[in-house]
Amino acid sequence: MKEENFKTIARNKKAYHDYFVEESYEAGIELCGTEVKALRAGGCNLKDAWCAVEDGELLVRGMHISPYEHGNIFNRDPVRVRRLLMHKKEIMHLFGIVKQQGYSLIPLSIYFKGSLVKVQVGLCRGKKLYDKRADLAARAAKRDVDRAMKTQNR
Repeated sequence: MKEENFKTIARNKKAYHDYFVEESYEAGIELCGTEVKALRAGGCNLKDAWCAVEDGELLVRGMHISPYEHGNIFNRDPVRVRRLLMHKKEIMHLFGIVKQQGYSLIPLSIYFKGSLVKVQVGLCRGKKLYDKRADLAARAAKRDVDRAMKTQNR
């Protein structure tokens, strides 16, 4: 078996705060050359990104890829709509779930898999305010317990 190299470029931490992630899928992304070079330099922001199915294609909107500094006229618009590459059957399955059950498609992370750029797309359900508060309280309690265990083990 060949081992794949995974190098994470960016994570969407806000998505985990705002949504319950039910499932995740891997998709390729259609990029131009200077965008790939900008990603290798780490210039990507997924904070306000979301996905939509239009005309049988999965598109990602709001993803910001910084312009490549040596790209001059070949640089594209940093927040242009980009097409995600998945099988048509998978796209139609996701489209049905999003339309009927009120889920959202949110890009969770973008990474290199070997030399290819991949996007992890999550099928997400929105959190209410009390869910977010409960998560913050649980995280704070876990942090307090870890801190107490650390001081006790000294």
